[in-house]
Amino acid sequence: MARNINTLLKFGSIAVLSMWIAGCASGPSGTNFNSAGSLSQVSGTDADSGGELINAALKSITPQLVKAEQERREKQISQDITRLLGKPAPYAIDSGDVLSIVVWDHPELSSAATTAGGGPVGAGADAATSASAAPPAGFIVDHDGVIQFPFAGELKVAGLTQDQASTLLVTRLSKYLRQPKITLRVQSFRSKRVYVDGAVRTPGLQAINDIPMTLVEALNRAGGVLPTGDQSQVLVQRRDALYQINLPELVQRGFNPNSILLTDGDVIRVKSREESKVFVSGEVVSPRALPMYNGRLTLNEALGEAGGVNPLSGDGSQIYVIRKDANGQTVYQLDGRAPGALAMAEGFELSPKDVIYVAATPLANWNRTISLILPSALSSALGVMNPAR
Repeated sequence: MARNINTLLKFGSIAVLSMWIAGCASGPSGTNFNSAGSLSQVSGTDADSGGELINAALKSITPQLVKAEQERREKQISQDITRLLGKPAPYAIDSGDVLSIVVWDHPELSSAATTAGGGPVGAGADAATSASAAPPAGFIVDHDGVIQFPFAGELKVAGLTQDQASTLLVTRLSKYLRQPKITLRVQSFRSKRVYVDGAVRTPGLQAINDIPMTLVEALNRAGGVLPTGDQSQVLVQRRDALYQINLPELVQRGFNPNSILLTDGDVIRVKSREESKVFVSGEVVSPRALPMYNGRLTLNEALGEAGGVNPLSGDGSQIYVIRKDANGQTVYQLDGRAPGALAMAEGFELSPKDVIYVAATPLANWNRTISLILPSALSSALGVMNPAR
């Protein structure tokens, strides 16, 4: 019996050794090495593409590559947001606004607030009043941009500023009153609004009032961006155009985000950091998915968050970053044993959806192969020597 077991173990060891020798010519699954022992091309099978091979170019992470990547990011053309820029202008009255009009020395006119149809207007709403709630007491600008005022009749005020509307009303009342003095202001701003959604404290509708509605103003009114929000992923939807705003980058370049002026109907969405993750796997202490911080995360930071390379099984010379973009796939390799490797890892910035993979050492692969094969060989040998009765 002992002789048979030794024979099986002998042949099993030879098979394992053959597999290990063959494995020395390859790294992680799908990674091929050339005769010089360096990774040159990655090939695999894509189930979504009907079994076609996927080729990915390999680039070694060197100081030259890190510098070139930084220059590429700096020169990368940002989205044109010139259409979002503008200078604040005085608020223009529009349909749905409620005006407060006071005629000095004529309280009977000031209290004669009526709707465009002649009925009384309710009270008790503010600038953020919903359409279903009762508007405050005042003169509502109807859908034609008109209000009705005693003696003055119908006044077309849509598109006018408060001063312009006040001047128009004084001109009309001058035919009936001697040197009328009035005070006209917008009591409730209901004609223009923007919508703020996503990772903010109080998402919802924000009314545009006499304070210019800039992007920063809208975010502040919504309570600010949550700690889980990504300030590099602020989306502004204007009609059929979608703009992506990177606030930290704008500030870094000396651009004032307060110059981004919002208009009626704009939709602002702050994306969560959870939507921009990188994935650390392989021989690290704690594999995990990591969110980026305002669109920034370096290779060194990602490895540090994952506990670093596993000292028992990780091969520090085979640290890979797999990146997929519109041009295909690229695999970057960092030799963590090289001088200055930590500095290169700190300078190498990751992109969303990057996958960081740390390969196992040959000894770790050998140990795992032995643990899989030898117990099976021993079980087979014992089964042969002790057949079931």
